[in-house]
Amino acid sequence: MSLEISIIVPDRVFWKSDAKEIILPTLNGQMGVLKDHIPILTGLDTGLMLVRNAENLSWIIVAVMGGFALVNNNKVTILVNEAELGSDINFEEAETSFLAAKKVLDEASNLDPKKKMEATLQFKRSRTRFQVAEEMRKLKN
Repeated sequence: MSLEISIIVPDRVFWKSDAKEIILPTLNGQMGVLKDHIPILTGLDTGLMLVRNAENLSWIIVAVMGGFALVNNNKVTILVNEAELGSDINFEEAETSFLAAKKVLDEASNLDPKKKMEATLQFKRSRTRFQVAEEMRKLKN
């Protein structure tokens, strides 16, 4: 018996598979889920989500951009604003985007609160994509 994982973005089911375990980036830190976990609804932060494949036990890495996760009866339903598989992220592009977002955020102290919040969100998104790209690079080596 394994977990049934569904990642849903606003316009479609992004990814669906069985998994041995999943590690979620919750608002209170990372949370691991194994089969027979108690029912829970939790908020997700922008971050790196790890899924251990049920068949070959390899890790699948997904960048998620905030949302919710519902765990119930060995089903994990993840509702997120945006998701991207690690295998689809280009390392160089992610690094360039991260460095540019970091520079904008460093200079954001002079911006109005709305622009500063937008810069912070873009930084978190870029940082997550870069972290996922780094983890994918480690897995390949």
